[in-house]
Amino acid sequence: MPVALRPAASVLLHREGPQGSEIFWVRRGEQLRFAGGFYAFPGGRVDAADASLPLEGKEGLGAEEMACIAAAARELFEETGVLVAAGADRVPAEARMAAREALLRREAPRAKEGAFADFLASHGLRIDARSFTPAGRWITPPAMPIRFDARFYLAPLPPGERADVWPGELVDGEWIRPAEALRRWEAGTALLHPPAWHSLSALALGVTKAVPLLQDPSRAPWKLPMHDWVVERIEFQRGVIVVPLRTPTLPPATYTNCLLLGDEELWVVDPGSPYPEEQATLESALSLLVEEGRKPVGILLTHHHHDHVGGAVALARSRRLPIAATGQTQEQLDFRVDRIVKDGERIETGPRGWSCVHLPGHTRGHLCLIESGSGAVVAGDLIAGIGTVIVDPPEGDMADYLASLRRLASLKPGTIYPAHGPVVPAGPEKISGYITHRLEREERVVAALRSTGPATPAELVPPSYPDVKPEMYPFAERSLLAHLEKLVREGRARRDRTGRYALA
Repeated sequence: MPVALRPAASVLLHREGPQGSEIFWVRRGEQLRFAGGFYAFPGGRVDAADASLPLEGKEGLGAEEMACIAAAARELFEETGVLVAAGADRVPAEARMAAREALLRREAPRAKEGAFADFLASHGLRIDARSFTPAGRWITPPAMPIRFDARFYLAPLPPGERADVWPGELVDGEWIRPAEALRRWEAGTALLHPPAWHSLSALALGVTKAVPLLQDPSRAPWKLPMHDWVVERIEFQRGVIVVPLRTPTLPPATYTNCLLLGDEELWVVDPGSPYPEEQATLESALSLLVEEGRKPVGILLTHHHHDHVGGAVALARSRRLPIAATGQTQEQLDFRVDRIVKDGERIETGPRGWSCVHLPGHTRGHLCLIESGSGAVVAGDLIAGIGTVIVDPPEGDMADYLASLRRLASLKPGTIYPAHGPVVPAGPEKISGYITHRLEREERVVAALRSTGPATPAELVPPSYPDVKPEMYPFAERSLLAHLEKLVREGRARRDRTGRYALA
């Protein structure tokens, strides 16, 4: 089903610092469902009460624009404490703090509706729409599980105001020169969504020169491909481009993330869609990159499942590209692999290059890639950004899977780029959580064996997976079987001739 668009607003708060123009950016908490762990600008979605907020200087503005400006002012105050309103210096510090606390009271969202308007009215303040210069409109790509229609606004820091982030949904915030922010993106230490990257790139030229580029991205020299305010190139860090492609994958996922790794030379990882229209999307993305001097040189497969290899042959033929995979993956494919990749082998592409790591468990030949320096991980199906990973015997092996997770954790991973779902910025925490979850699930299986006695895997699913809906039981049964086989090999369970399992 199509994901509904939510109106939102974001503020490019700027000031003149000792070394030139600075922008205030924030780091979003890794627990957030949208853009968790990313650097962004203060902002959020438009609330119903924003439409009734009184504005000055609103002549010529439509209702949607006025609501977005109101949301921009409210979110800026809520997240940073900066109040863009004439007479703000008259508001006592205690009143400001109480108002921010009311806005941040997430446990009672209805109680905060209209709180900003009440706060302004009690101090005789009005928001002037002219303080917020339009600075672009961006719509989240359709492959994302949460989508926003966001208006950006440029606003100078008013005299006497100070930006201050209270940890919660946001981890922290700081003033930074746009060029330094982009340097961190280049190094892979600051993840940026394309709108933030474009905004910082424009602001690095100076605020005056930035305004026309912010309002019309097509005027920028870097020519970020867009259509109807949707960015058609997603490069969260330099040298890692995500191209979500619709594939016949397992629910809840509907897309497989094809990754383009590199700068001048690009490796295409997991072109998994068998659908001609999705293959055309990938071809279009590659053609634009070729025009910029970024040429694809090969195809790399993390494993053999159809939602990862479905478009590999078509792309290899159209672009005359070699296909690379592990030897175990080659054995499962019905087409030729040109290069066998081994554990520890290097792929020298992009700013830092990548190391190949054989991490079986989901499949015998499963391959991951780790970027030198940043620790970014191309995870394939070892880790998912949405749903869970199915370990399906005989190809899947739970003992191998857990060992692979532990090995990846030992390699100091950074951002994880899964094949399904959004990017995972907190790599070590995610892996630790995966290991804990699998071991807890294993103990549920042991408890089910203890209470149920000899039973088939299907009979053990309900007590072992109480958090799974019945329509997902067939998938859960495959991973449960992997747990059972691990327990049998460890001598903790046994299987009789009828296919029933019991504790040893």
